[in-house]
Amino acid sequence: MNKRHLTVRLNLRGVDLTTFLQKANRAISKEVVYNKDQIQIKWAGQFENQHRAYSRLALVIPLALGFMLLLLFAAFGSFRQASLLMCVVPLALFGGMLALNVRGMTLNVSSAVGFIALFGVAIQNGVIMISHINNLRKKGESLYESVISGTRHRFRPVLMTATVAVLGLLPASFSTGIGSDVQRPLATVIVYGLLFATIITLYVLPALYYMIERKQESKSTKKTNEA
Repeated sequence: MNKRHLTVRLNLRGVDLTTFLQKANRAISKEVVYNKDQIQIKWAGQFENQHRAYSRLALVIPLALGFMLLLLFAAFGSFRQASLLMCVVPLALFGGMLALNVRGMTLNVSSAVGFIALFGVAIQNGVIMISHINNLRKKGESLYESVISGTRHRFRPVLMTATVAVLGLLPASFSTGIGSDVQRPLATVIVYGLLFATIITLYVLPALYYMIERKQESKSTKKTNEA
């Protein structure tokens, strides 16, 4: 732009981009005196790439979750059960965020992509569980028996699915070599978030299913008696 410029390049170690920029901007505003009309400070590089990626993820993640909800509704024909399965998502999110916090990592593009993969696997395990319980109910079993039998029958398949993903990504979550800055947050989110989501799928999801469906059966019985 026909203006003089000075480029200062740096590499970060032990701190994320957002935290560094916040500290740097505060330090510059307090300790550096300059004419803001004639001199401008512009941050570029990885920060710009991260900002663009966050903008895209802010659009991609809601679309992915909305698409999952539509597919679940098409599979079960019930918005009630589709919404129940989507309840696994925030619980899996909690597990992944807790793992990042415990390991001293921050939410970045790599971990955000890991959350999308985590949501997909968690929902898949929930579908395996709920679909089998629904099939048992269609065969004439009571709600309580269907939940107990379905959970027992699908305990091993759900556990196997989660175990394969966890063991496959566990080495990447502890890696320290070249490229580990990208793969470590992604693997950490999937491994520890999936551990938490699997416990929810095996123990909490069947209980919630039973409570919701029992309430729905009570409403249906009441309407039938009134008719």
